[in-house]
Amino acid sequence: MAKSFWSFGTPGQLLFGRKSVAQLAELATRFGWQRALIVTDQNLLDAGVVNSVQTALAAGGAMMEVFSEGEAEPSILAAEESLKCALDFRPDVIVGVGGGSNLDLSKNTAAAFTHQGHPTDYFGFDKVPGPTLPLVCIPTTAGTGSEVSHSMVLTDKAQQIKVSGQSEFFRPDWAIVDPELTYSCPRQVAADSGIDALTHAIEAVTTVEFDQLEIPPGETCAYDGRYELTAALAERAIRICGRYLEPAVLEENNFQAKDQMALAATLAGMAFSNSGVALVHALEYPMGGELHCSHGLGNGLLLPYVMQFNIESRRDTFANIAEWLGAGSAGEAEPTAEDAVKAVERLRESIGIAHRIRDIGGKEQQLQSFTEKAMKIQRLFWLNPRPASYDDIYEIYRAAF
Repeated sequence: MAKSFWSFGTPGQLLFGRKSVAQLAELATRFGWQRALIVTDQNLLDAGVVNSVQTALAAGGAMMEVFSEGEAEPSILAAEESLKCALDFRPDVIVGVGGGSNLDLSKNTAAAFTHQGHPTDYFGFDKVPGPTLPLVCIPTTAGTGSEVSHSMVLTDKAQQIKVSGQSEFFRPDWAIVDPELTYSCPRQVAADSGIDALTHAIEAVTTVEFDQLEIPPGETCAYDGRYELTAALAERAIRICGRYLEPAVLEENNFQAKDQMALAATLAGMAFSNSGVALVHALEYPMGGELHCSHGLGNGLLLPYVMQFNIESRRDTFANIAEWLGAGSAGEAEPTAEDAVKAVERLRESIGIAHRIRDIGGKEQQLQSFTEKAMKIQRLFWLNPRPASYDDIYEIYRAAF
């Protein structure tokens, strides 16, 4: 039975703006943090991106341990190593610094350390038994929205698939979004992250309505479907992406555009982590797990093909998306649903996102495996505005191949 109400979750506190990372000093002092575990990766350490975090924590009187073995699309093994570091150091606060991969790792570590579990205990919905020790998430990319979401994703290398967990206890206590930390982001990472933010916003605003979301008996769902608040957040994120995604990626010193994309990613994260994501993510998890592409790249590649599949179920919304992305703004004809797909394809081309699965190393014989794995992620199928069968999913992959 569909619900008659919706709920909205977000971090305990969101700090946004240039130099906001310096507020870590005040937080450390106010809450008496003595031992801070920073979860990050070696590239960010070497680039000096973590320096401002360390400086602020030191100013607040905290000792620090740095786990620098974070990795893109982190494996279960990486989560085990991060947990081991936490168990050895015994922190009283965990600070995740990096892209969504590092932030997800910090969430998993906080849960496993607090509740004395294994990283795999928190896959699925609502598997974290209670609050964790204080968690601060600081993004260095403008894309995943992990700093505000209740999700974390790890890669099961044995099964070659990405596996996620959702829990309100994964939402950070503090999200600090300092756009300056994204300024040195490599162009391709900025492109992958930016198209990820756009994907989150488009999926959030095209999911089923909250009062029409049908959940099978005995099942639970991590999302509510779309409603007015998330639709407003998603719309604003899409408008920002339409105006600022290209310059943020292509113009190295366009800091206004980079600031705006940091905002878009956060707004999209707030939208999708409540309304949900659907078939783009369901299809990306197995494809990304087997081909080892970044989550943003996989989402961006698949997005227009899934939009085309859903177009008849969301004509009005897609026409609006076309307008939000700038179609029809120069005295052209009224934007259509098809224009939304074209606008996404144009953005994807402009910032250098691969168009085809074959372009990222996929083989035609893998499409069946992708389809079989995707069909097991039914919790995301519930949220899609159009029902999808095995044959439908295979044909989307075929179109994308």
